[in-house]
Amino acid sequence: MAEGRPVALKTNSSFSAALRRGEHIETHKKWAAGQNKQRTIDKNTAKLEEETEDLHSDLVDAEVGRIMMQARQGKGITQKELATRINEKPQVVADYEQGKAVKNQLVLSKIERALGVKLRGRDRGQPLSGPKKK
Repeated sequence: MAEGRPVALKTNSSFSAALRRGEHIETHKKWAAGQNKQRTIDKNTAKLEEETEDLHSDLVDAEVGRIMMQARQGKGITQKELATRINEKPQVVADYEQGKAVKNQLVLSKIERALGVKLRGRDRGQPLSGPKKK
């Protein structure tokens, strides 16, 4: 190997050979090598600070939470049992009932099917009808 020219050693055998020859070896760890981490900022920081767009997410209405609670208590099940039925965490059910959760149509449809009550649309609180007959 020529003096002063950096060479990337890719195998253990080439690394060992360089050690035997007494060459100067410097190691560098690649940043986030082998990890699925992407912590780069895509936008310019100045642009982010100048943004004036109002970003807010829709939370579940308190009425939906009240309907959920009444339907759940009418069926005699706990929040934990409902969470198990819809394959979600109990905290998700609690947040929906308290009106703190961000609306997720998938979760709302799971809750509707588990409780048998409509939670979306004009006819909230009405019994959920079965599939349409052909």
